[in-house]
Order: sequence, then structure tokens, then C-alpha cells
Amino acid sequence: MKIISFGDIHEDISRLSQMKQIIESADLVIISGDITNCHGKKHAEPVLSAVKKLNNQVYAQYGNMDTQEVNSYLTDTGVNLHGKGYLIENVGIFGCGASSPTPFNTPSEITEDEIAANLLKGFNMIKDAQWKIMVCHTPPKDTAIDRISNGMHVGSTAARNFIEQHKPHVCISGHIHEAKGKDKIGDTVVLNAGMFRDGWYIEIDCNEKTCSANVRSIA
Repeated sequence: MKIISFGDIHEDISRLSQMKQIIESADLVIISGDITNCHGKKHAEPVLSAVKKLNNQVYAQYGNMDTQEVNSYLTDTGVNLHGKGYLIENVGIFGCGASSPTPFNTPSEITEDEIAANLLKGFNMIKDAQWKIMVCHTPPKDTAIDRISNGMHVGSTAARNFIEQHKPHVCISGHIHEAKGKDKIGDTVVLNAGMFRDGWYIEIDCNEKTCSANVRSIA
């Protein structure tokens, strides 16, 4: 199974034309959060529709810059990853949207306890999958993918603790635009593709024997 993931779109879908063949070739597309800029369904719907025109197999979740209306819209559409898990062939995908608290009072911030609870709820739906992919908009704390420009680590302790305890094979994150890259917590590969408009995305390939994940550039 080939999975393509990106997030932090913030309503800017200008890169989609360059991503056309990449998205069309995937078995599944994951949008990891921040579909809009502090907006609701009216602004999220065109983004999701544009992606679905290229590949109808999409799962998504809201980020901290999306309102609760986006979370409800994704649920109504049947694609929401937040607090949910889906088993596709031998791959289980589960997620937690929004973000841990920030200094900026963004629309959708939740507590560390809520992050832990939503991850566990989704994980329990796919816990028997051969390969487990965790999608948490807030990256796990103290990694290469949660470091802001001044060097501080601002990720989620709950996300990190969850990885250490439950050991998913891959963790897709976003949220910290300047921290695109790849790291590991134990055997779990953690990735952040940064802002979609910068031209980076995550590619995951899972088969019966291996499940590999990398951050790639359109260029």
C-alpha cells in the first residue's frame, strides 16, 4: 500500500497541480491537519474536494487552525481521523487532530489528556493491524520535528508517551512548519512535511514484509 500524506495546507492548494501524479498514484491520501486559516466548513470543503478530484481515498483531521466546524464536517463526510481508527488491508491508521495548547489562542487547542485519550480511542480500533500509522497533528515532544526556530521543543508529551508505550510503526505530524524532517522514537519513525505550499510531502510504502516512510520534495 502506498500512502501520501501532507498537511498545514492553510487553504493554499496551489501545489496540487504539481502533486497531481503523486496523489493519483497513491492507494490512500492522509491530510494531517490545518486545512484552513481559522475557518470552518466553507473554507475546508473546497480543499478536500480538490484533493478528492485527484484521489477519492482520503482521510483527514482538523488542526489547531481549523474550527470545530471543520471537525464536524470531516465526521459528516466519513473521513475524520480524530479519535478514530481505520483498518485498510493490513494497515491501521488512527489519529488526533487539533493541537496541544499554544501561546496564540488558536481555534482548536486541547489538553494533553485529551490528546492521549483520542489517540488511545483510535488505536483500540486498529490494534490488531500488522502496520500501525499514527497521525497526530501535534508532533511528539523532544524530536527533530517539534523544534521551533529558536530551538525550543514545543511538541506534545502525550504524543511522545503514547509512542513509547504503544510503539506504532509510523507517526505523521505537522503543526511546526519550520520543523519538517524525520526522526525516530525507539523503532517508530516520526515525520513532519512542513507547510504544503513549500512542496514537501510524506510517502509511506507498506507490504507484507516492510513499512517504510520518508519525507520527500516535489522538486
